[in-house]
Amino acid sequence: MNTNPVQASGSVRHGGFIRQHHSMLVAMHQLFDVLLTWGLLAAFVYIAGYAWDVPQQMAAFLSSICFHILANKNGLYLSWRGHSLFGEVRAVFLTWTLVIGVLLTIVFLFDMTERYSGGVMVAWAIAVPVSISFYRVSARIIMREFRRAGVNTRRIAIVGAKEPGLSLARSILSSPWMGIDISGFYDNRVSIGSHPLPEEKGGEKLQVIGNIDALKKEARAGSVDDIYIALPMREEETIKELVEELSNSSCCVHVVPDLFTFKMLNARSREIGGLPVVSVYDTPFDSFDSAVKRIEDVVLSSIILCLIAIPMLIIAAAVKFTSPGPVIFKQRRYGINGEEIEVWKFRSMTTCDNGDVVKQATKGDTRITKVGAFIRKTSLDELPQFINVLQGSMSIVGPRPHAVAHNELYRDKIDGYMQRHLVKPGITGWAQINGWRGETDTLEKMEKRVEFDLKYISRWSIWVDIKIIFMTFFKGFVHKNAS
Repeated sequence: MNTNPVQASGSVRHGGFIRQHHSMLVAMHQLFDVLLTWGLLAAFVYIAGYAWDVPQQMAAFLSSICFHILANKNGLYLSWRGHSLFGEVRAVFLTWTLVIGVLLTIVFLFDMTERYSGGVMVAWAIAVPVSISFYRVSARIIMREFRRAGVNTRRIAIVGAKEPGLSLARSILSSPWMGIDISGFYDNRVSIGSHPLPEEKGGEKLQVIGNIDALKKEARAGSVDDIYIALPMREEETIKELVEELSNSSCCVHVVPDLFTFKMLNARSREIGGLPVVSVYDTPFDSFDSAVKRIEDVVLSSIILCLIAIPMLIIAAAVKFTSPGPVIFKQRRYGINGEEIEVWKFRSMTTCDNGDVVKQATKGDTRITKVGAFIRKTSLDELPQFINVLQGSMSIVGPRPHAVAHNELYRDKIDGYMQRHLVKPGITGWAQINGWRGETDTLEKMEKRVEFDLKYISRWSIWVDIKIIFMTFFKGFVHKNAS
């Protein structure tokens, strides 16, 4: 097999140095993070005039171990190529925030607060993520300049000039910082010389430059680094044959699943008994993320319940003494995995519908009491749901739970409706802060609410939750759609 690094065009391929030494560079990054964590703490302790004794050493040691574990979990030591700078910096700060949370928990549990200087620890807690982020940004800038000069670029070929091959090409073209150079498309179904993409690249549009047989020759000649096979599922035999043929080349071969026919929700790959599978619909929470989400809910709901205890007592008294009936209305709704839960609310109506047929409240509804009108308009009727959060049946942020009767009505009318129940229902959510709350008197309104709920599930992160909680103070409590 020809392993000459000179391409058919006569130019020399410069790419691949970083990839060839990736494991060594990962070890260097990990070592740098440890040294930075220890070094900054030691520096601040020295500047403050304190002794570098066991408590400080333990803090440095534990933080290094925790950061290493969590950084691997958050993908900080994977290849940077293909990942945004903002996402990497965000992962650094999220990882370090979790590390600080672990350290604070240990310090308070073992009553060690007097052994640490508050000023030193705060300075250290701020300096570490800033320094690591600065290092990673600098490394990115240096690598970008190398790639612009043609060093450490990857030359790729795409098999398939239709979706998903076109989507892959668009993504790469929109991210030149990845240092990926597309040689062109190879496809037996499309005529050679055609231009399936309108984007321009280097003054020339990407085009179909050959069929699959031509690609095999290019691969054997070592003219490309990576080959992405983006053919439809129905061409299984072609894909299998091509993969077998490419085993005789030095190219890295990737298969892009033809899953664009599905409405994907948190698609991810995994193994079951050694066999790879792709989840089309899946929850965004694995065991670690689920624990983070639960800690978020317990901590925030405990703080909020302490703050709203007196207002809740006042509202309870107002409900009790202005209309007959219970103070708390408990309605059957669907929770995570479609299991029934009881959602608590301050009673705002003269009736407590909770059967197979539930008439949704409308504006000017005569069943709504005077106190009920106010607490519904300001969302104060939902405050008891923080107890549901503490109990574990709800989350602070998530799709709003609907009555069981409404679920049964809409599940067959709206595609993906029940996918809302892949996560716990929430007190507030992405749909609510975007105006899709209150009465859903048309199917289109419910479709928009479901659309935003599914967007939240597909894009979940701790930062998205924080953003939604923050925006709720401005858009979530009082809204024209509330009734």
